[in-house]
Amino acid sequence: MSMKSTIHLDRMKRAIAFRKPDRTPRDFAAVPEIWRKLQEHFGTQDRNAILKALDVDGRVISYDSFCHPPDVSQDEIDLNASHERSSIGGMWRRVEPDGSNRDIWGAHRRKVTTPFGALDEFASFPLEGANSVDDLKRHNWPTPDWWDFSGLRPTIENINNSTNYSIRYRIGSVFETAWSLRGLERFLMELAIDPALPLYIMERIAEVHLENLRRVLEHAGDLIDIVYFYDDLASQEGLLLSAEMYQRCIQPHHQRIIGLAARYSKPTMMHSCGSVYPLINHLIKMGLNILNPIQPSAKNMNPEKLAEEFGGRLVFHGGIDVQQFLPKATPEQVKEKVHYICELLGRNGGYILAGSHHLQADVPLENVLAMYS
Repeated sequence: MSMKSTIHLDRMKRAIAFRKPDRTPRDFAAVPEIWRKLQEHFGTQDRNAILKALDVDGRVISYDSFCHPPDVSQDEIDLNASHERSSIGGMWRRVEPDGSNRDIWGAHRRKVTTPFGALDEFASFPLEGANSVDDLKRHNWPTPDWWDFSGLRPTIENINNSTNYSIRYRIGSVFETAWSLRGLERFLMELAIDPALPLYIMERIAEVHLENLRRVLEHAGDLIDIVYFYDDLASQEGLLLSAEMYQRCIQPHHQRIIGLAARYSKPTMMHSCGSVYPLINHLIKMGLNILNPIQPSAKNMNPEKLAEEFGGRLVFHGGIDVQQFLPKATPEQVKEKVHYICELLGRNGGYILAGSHHLQADVPLENVLAMYS
């Protein structure tokens, strides 16, 4: 009986441990329009087959895929409804009669069409009318018992049927999910002036994520290689909130996630767009292992600066610009850029190749293929 290959998993583990792998490990995220281009190019609808063709080393399993609220018929659920979807699993969405959708927490989105493709935007904020914590308590908050993780092991084992990939378990967000229920401007204003309501919302979300993560790691921790959470904390120019407010209001939740993963010896990866530079030292001290997406066009996020200041202390994930470079470059320029970034950020491990966000609809197919050639 032949042994399964572990080259993809080993490659990722070496990079995370700051040991140079045989080549820089690769990850992949894209909007549906890019997936469709790749499906046509490779002649298959199977996303996993496409990831294999691109020689991608990681796979994402999302908490969404295992949610079964007791009062929601499965006929109302469409795991393909979200245009954010980038993994081979699904993202839980309950479809409304008007075609809009709600996520597990109740955040309400609708699709809008742009010249480049369809996007999701918020249609309403279900908690914007709450005036007290008692009002918030009446919201239909998820509980951990809404999730059934009995299918998690078989799902991962199927992905690793012939080759062991680096499996990243996505647990969701705290801050981002919280403001999606209340509205961003109002949420930030209340955090600064009267934080009782936003703090309550984040606590309710975090306690579910933590208990779900504990159950997942108990049930299938031996099959999971990275714990992944996301919270966008910055714009292109700077933080959405002060570093002090982050440390006081949001960091405790992130610290609990990192700490729980560490108790099971799992590295953590955090996604946060934009100029998160002012928080990077905080994140390192918290024990974060991997930072995504490294947007080189954002203030103080150019790869050279990050390599000089944080190289060897934090693994970088991303760094290939999807905003200006990938849509306009030639395939040869893409190959040169990929080689340069891999050498700069991953000379001694510590780098995972990926776009600076999901590859967007205006990226030519030939540039996607050049990036993964």
